[in-house]
Amino acid sequence: MPTEQDRPVTDTAGRATDPAVTNGQPAGTRIDIPRRRKSVLREYVEAIAIAVLLALVIRTLIVQAFTIPSGSMMDTLLIGDYILVNKFLYGPELPVTDYRLPALHPPRRGDIIVFKYPQDEKRDFIKRIIGTPGDTVQVRGQQVLINGQPLEEPYVRRNPSSLPHTSSPTFCGYAYACEPLVVPPDSYFVMGDNRDNSQDSRYWGFVKRDKIKGKAFLIYWSWDSDRHWLRWRRLGHYVP
Repeated sequence: MPTEQDRPVTDTAGRATDPAVTNGQPAGTRIDIPRRRKSVLREYVEAIAIAVLLALVIRTLIVQAFTIPSGSMMDTLLIGDYILVNKFLYGPELPVTDYRLPALHPPRRGDIIVFKYPQDEKRDFIKRIIGTPGDTVQVRGQQVLINGQPLEEPYVRRNPSSLPHTSSPTFCGYAYACEPLVVPPDSYFVMGDNRDNSQDSRYWGFVKRDKIKGKAFLIYWSWDSDRHWLRWRRLGHYVP
């Protein structure tokens, strides 16, 4: 039967500790070898590397920032607006591959999208989707017809100083959609909200599905370079 002397010494939580004496003999001294700590420089380098990696992943797959350089989307988007584009919504393209992640839903009519300009894919354009795959689009004067029905467009900027003949219901001086035009599969017909100042599908045709980068959804900064002031009311403005 063990005596009191044989029992290990415990701490206040009941855990065994090294006794100073075991059976009357001095116990060996425990030597703790301290772990080498990382240098401050290495910690900073690792933190920066992780932050850069996360930023690249977010920019590539989830959300990306863009600047509006022209007035083709006025008054919805102004020159000097800084916007965020949701890339995850339509299924982002994985780098160095032709594979896309599954989309939450396909692009829809009315979405404002950023895409690779068909005539120069190094440039990014931003327009509004007017026609989706299978739609019949026709543009006459200032009226857009979708499947034979007039499209309600409260977002369009009308130019009162435009030439009279361009406002005629029968006018059409465009390369596409003067006559009923069916949007091909995996393609979209896009137009700028500032119709009299927009190079869009009326002039160069359709946008392919795989060239769309994402949907604009938020203005996070807006700077008026002409007046040199911040447009406070536009900060945090949701892009419909």
